[in-house]
Amino acid sequence: MKKILRLITTSTFIIFFTVGCSSKKNEAPKVDDKPPVELYRDAQDALESANYEKAAEVLEALDSRYPFGPHSDQVQMDLIYAYYKRDETALALANIDRFMRLNPAHPDLDYLYYLRGLTHMGTDQQFFQNMFGIDRHNRDPSHSIQAFKDFNHLIKYYPNSRYAVDAQQRMVFIKDRLARYEVSIAEWYIRREAYVAAINRSKLVLNNYPDTSSVQDALNLMIIAYDELGLVEPKENALAVLKLNYPNSRTVKRSERWTLFDW
Repeated sequence: MKKILRLITTSTFIIFFTVGCSSKKNEAPKVDDKPPVELYRDAQDALESANYEKAAEVLEALDSRYPFGPHSDQVQMDLIYAYYKRDETALALANIDRFMRLNPAHPDLDYLYYLRGLTHMGTDQQFFQNMFGIDRHNRDPSHSIQAFKDFNHLIKYYPNSRYAVDAQQRMVFIKDRLARYEVSIAEWYIRREAYVAAINRSKLVLNNYPDTSSVQDALNLMIIAYDELGLVEPKENALAVLKLNYPNSRTVKRSERWTLFDW
């Protein structure tokens, strides 16, 4: 039996080794050996046709073969863009940081801050949200926070950039996402009867994101928490603010508290 097992193992290894060698022998180089100008033209054609896989392959070859070529900076920026479009966010972010570190005074830094913000936003999106429209606003917001910082830096230091307007609009979206995250944490505290913590999280929404749609939910949570703690005056104050800003809202009944936020 041992001899049979040894024979099977040896035969399997030989087959895999032979197939591997054969495939390597027949494998053609991914990128033709061309002058840098021609390779760059191929990369541009691939980018324009949205063939980002081919574009990345050509740009990687161009960057490694001609690191000091006439288009070296643009090659690296185009490669970052190709990574971003292919959802290779880790590669995109690493190359952005490297480029910024080596070129601190580059004239296109506004574009890189914008692209880094887009990449962080892309990282924050999840497969199921993209495919099925599931809004997982209670997931870790660290990438959204970083994207907000990148867009804010762009607007602050490059106000005339062509990307500033779009960055501003994306910051509005991110603020709404971060506010909903804080509300989800406050809801979690309410369910566990940690009412003081729920109030503090709700106050974060009111203080940091007063212009988002989550303010109404935050006020409702504060009212629930104050009521559970028997704090009449703070509860009445929160109710007054709710009625002032949302006149069509109604007081949450005790029987509805565990279904109000779809728990």
